[in-house]
Amino acid sequence: MPVVYVDERERSSKVPQLLIEKGVTVIFKFLDVGDYVISNRIGIERKTAIDFAKSIADGRLFDQASRLLQTFEKAIIVIEGSLRRATKMTNLKRPALIGAYITLTLDMDIAILNTRDEEETAEVIKRVVLKEFKKSPTLSFRKPVQKPTTSEAIEWQLYILQAFPHIGPKIAIRILEKFGSIINFCNASLSELSKVDGLSESKAAEIYRVLHAIYKEFKREGKSGVSKSLADYLQHQKEENQER
Repeated sequence: MPVVYVDERERSSKVPQLLIEKGVTVIFKFLDVGDYVISNRIGIERKTAIDFAKSIADGRLFDQASRLLQTFEKAIIVIEGSLRRATKMTNLKRPALIGAYITLTLDMDIAILNTRDEEETAEVIKRVVLKEFKKSPTLSFRKPVQKPTTSEAIEWQLYILQAFPHIGPKIAIRILEKFGSIINFCNASLSELSKVDGLSESKAAEIYRVLHAIYKEFKREGKSGVSKSLADYLQHQKEENQER
């Protein structure tokens, strides 16, 4: 039977009970990210239209969206109710709403699903659950990766990779299969990163930016005294090891 993990704070809505009536097993948990977790791969944030409009105005929306992407390979935001009515009630300007849609869908690659009410929201979530369940009935929920307690290299490699934006457990494994090591990953070009299955060009660009960002307080000792990025530093360490 398909299972969905639901945040405890969703108990006040009708959606969990409607899911149960539709034959979906609901397990309540205090979730750090998302409202409905379909599998290790898919997480859903449910918002009423009014909350969606308010979260654009106060800046919460993109923080929540970023955390969804960091935790799940596929992030979905369900917007429940009339956005036209919500924008009037919150005085949100239509250009701001359109801009948020474009950022979420094009820049962040998040799926947005609009529903009329809680009944339709439950139906949408049920269909997503069934589709994922048919693909892999053995998938189960796993909390975000925890710091390893052993010295196994593979565990630390996966842990480090999943600290980067947009990288979950499956993409981390694909990265290791493609590049062989974290050093090779850090030295990869933007083009090489974007060829990893699951990383769009925009996601790869964000990872590349993090890798090559220079920490303002760090300066390598030497004649140049020039600050170096993480990728530069790792390459230097690799060259030093090869010389030994």
